[in-house]
Amino acid sequence: MYGVWIEFRILKHSCVDCYYYGKLCGLGRGKLCSLVFSRGDPRRFIEREVSWADLLPDFMVAILPAIVVILLVRDFNWLVLVLLVLLFVLSFGGNAVIRGSFTCKHCKQREIGCPAERLFNKESQETS
Repeated sequence: MYGVWIEFRILKHSCVDCYYYGKLCGLGRGKLCSLVFSRGDPRRFIEREVSWADLLPDFMVAILPAIVVILLVRDFNWLVLVLLVLLFVLSFGGNAVIRGSFTCKHCKQREIGCPAERLFNKESQETS
């Protein structure tokens, strides 16, 4: 349920204002959003400021695997451990590859103005 709430939140507060609203974006949310919500204001997307605190609920999705780890300690199971490791690899590694190499790299909204892109670029510029 938490994952569904996160997706709902993203669709309602970001995708409605995105360039890809009603179009097929790299993550498929533009089309889905247009089926559920009415179009927002694209300027609001560009002007929006995003901080790491705003991304915290997205990172909290890791709570479910943490609960699984606790359950593994209580009643160890190799299959559950392998599936948990696979989930982490696909979630973090896969997400980084997909966003870095495919979706964000070719995104029209990034060129127009994307708050997440500004946040991540600011972070990488500060560490350089």
